[in-house]
Amino acid sequence: MNSLRLEQLAKELLAGRIALEDFVARATGPVTADLAEAQLDLDRRRRCGYPEVVFGQGKTVATLAKIFARQMAEQIDVLATRISSEQAAELSPQFPTARYNPVARTFRIPLSAQTLPAQNGEPASPAGYVPAGYVAVVTAGTSDLPVAEEARETLEWMGAEVAMIFDVGVAGPHRLHERLAQLQRADAVVVIAGMEGALPSVVGGHVACPVIAVPTSVGYGANLGGFAALLSMLNSCAANVTVVNIDAGFKGGYVAGLIAARAARRDSGGDDSSVAPSGRAGILP
Repeated sequence: MNSLRLEQLAKELLAGRIALEDFVARATGPVTADLAEAQLDLDRRRRCGYPEVVFGQGKTVATLAKIFARQMAEQIDVLATRISSEQAAELSPQFPTARYNPVARTFRIPLSAQTLPAQNGEPASPAGYVPAGYVAVVTAGTSDLPVAEEARETLEWMGAEVAMIFDVGVAGPHRLHERLAQLQRADAVVVIAGMEGALPSVVGGHVACPVIAVPTSVGYGANLGGFAALLSMLNSCAANVTVVNIDAGFKGGYVAGLIAARAARRDSGGDDSSVAPSGRAGILP
């Protein structure tokens, strides 16, 4: 159970709204929620810093709704990836505070929009909450935008400050140089490219932080659905470049978010052994 939820339960106990037995049962509840066709990991935030993310492709709307409802009951900031427009059309009326990004195909129910104790009419937020680092997301071309948007949604869910830099591929290298100031102050950079996948190496030669390369399936026949870009990135001679799977905007964003969160926590003087102790996206110093 996250610290925010435990604090709420303690306040309810002290106010006499729940019995001691109920407090103990809810505070020491199971770490896995058995939802029949889904086994929801309720302990992942404690172990890994962030809660479980839902992969929506292939799941029924009924299953997704069940998962989201349980996550909300546990005060989890919901993020689901690969949600189709058809799924979103059925889910949105059930979760009116949700935000669907049709380009990224992500479905989010922010914790701040869920039912939390209000302060002066505004949703409560932990004292000392600060953004979890700064990440630049860069695309080689406009056609890479869906993957970039998935990375952005993931990073914002993690609480990071995000700069989006579009269409600065190697066919026009001057465009990248015009944006270097935004890149060079980043804690991590996500570079998304199809075709020959050369951009991560170029970016890697300009920055002193990790570069997460995301190959995309954008390109003509010899691109081989992204394999050509993947192999180019794996063979990068820039030592700070690492690579995730084809079209894996979520994975690229998540890895960059972890790096940025630890950098932010270190810079704030906190203990970087825990990425998100608040249970929300972001860092409590």
